[in-house]
Amino acid sequence: MRQPACYLPHGGGPCFFMDDPYNIWTNMGDFLHKFPKTLPKKPDAIVVIAAHWESDPIKIHHHPNPSLYYDYYDFPEHTYQLQYPASGYPLLAKQIHTLLTEQHIQSEFEEKRGWDHSVFIPLKVMFPDADIPIVEISLHNNLDPAYHFNIGRALYPLRNKNILIMGSGMSYHNLPFLFSGQGTREAYAFDNWLTDVISLPACDDRDRLLIEWEKTAGAHSAHPRAEHLLPLMAVSGAARQDHGKCIFKDIILHKPISAYQFG
Repeated sequence: MRQPACYLPHGGGPCFFMDDPYNIWTNMGDFLHKFPKTLPKKPDAIVVIAAHWESDPIKIHHHPNPSLYYDYYDFPEHTYQLQYPASGYPLLAKQIHTLLTEQHIQSEFEEKRGWDHSVFIPLKVMFPDADIPIVEISLHNNLDPAYHFNIGRALYPLRNKNILIMGSGMSYHNLPFLFSGQGTREAYAFDNWLTDVISLPACDDRDRLLIEWEKTAGAHSAHPRAEHLLPLMAVSGAARQDHGKCIFKDIILHKPISAYQFG
């Protein structure tokens, strides 16, 4: 069973587990909650390329029972008590290391760092029973789009083993502009471009344009730094020739946020 490769929003901090009187995050939370029902079957494992972990070289989480890393600040006390007791998957981590090595991508195992919120927050919404093992993979701190695309290409064979490849990021990530209302026109221009490119019938054109995303109008306004977009590059690489589509779109504080799926 081939699982899709998907790029999903993880929201703002622990937003799905807080009061939300203005319904800012309600639609996104509902989307994540319902997303597993769209999969061909329940995954045997999930590999997450996460926006909130950068290293040199690439790190692969290897601990069988990871802790959680509450890498958000000034949120309600109860959000630092959240638990997500899913298991790690050291055997899969070793397989990932082999796949990366075969593509000449250096990587190392990591056991001390806990899963950050770009992993456990969305997965706690999506799979609340915490019964699917997870391996988190870092970004490379070079933040090079082509490099991360190649990481995804290396991971492609896992999809044929009923393993879900998930890029956890945000298609818009400029927090000063998000809260000030600036850059709204540029945000829509970039989101429209991104959706058009993901939907292209020619996958080679799609991948080339995604790698050259910085040339696009509104790109740096939407992403002053690339870390929340790079999981999409990895997912696009893992797509190979599978076509992409937008599977969710919402407006958060006047800015569009989208999710994408390949296959």
